Amino acid sequence: MSVADAASGRIAALDLGEAWTGVAISDPDAIIASPLEVVPAAELTEYLQRLVIEEDISEILVGVPKTLGGETGHQARRVFASLDDLKSQFPGVCFIEWDERLTTRVARSRASGGAGGRSKNRGGRRKVRERLDHLAAAEMLQEYLRAKSNS
Repeated sequence: MSVADAASGRIAALDLGEAWTGVAISDPDAIIASPLEVVPAAELTEYLQRLVIEEDISEILVGVPKTLGGETGHQARRVFASLDDLKSQFPGVCFIEWDERLTTRVARSRASGGAGGRSKNRGGRRKVRERLDHLAAAEMLQEYLRAKSNS
């Protein structure tokens, strides 16, 4: 499916992780991406069942963490396995694979600019990562929406 092929309804984005998944959603006109929340990976299917119905989700963008060289590594293979499971559980939803290189770094940079820098708490880096998953999903979704509007 090309970026130009659009379905009606909102678009969601997932930044799949082993423990947490960041979720973002578009506005009804699919112009603006907004971070939604970070969901424990074990609760993702149940969460998506509600989200798809309540928010009229027609597409779900899934970030594929490729290497800077564009290769598929261990993390990407893990995402593909999760994506296969999601496709079988949500046959009426169009899933789109999206290169998510650098989206977490961009989200972290934007968040630290607004938050005044790093946390000084012990283990703060991990806590920041958990909070940024939904911001990375929103960054990825906004890239997709821009590409879609330009095609």
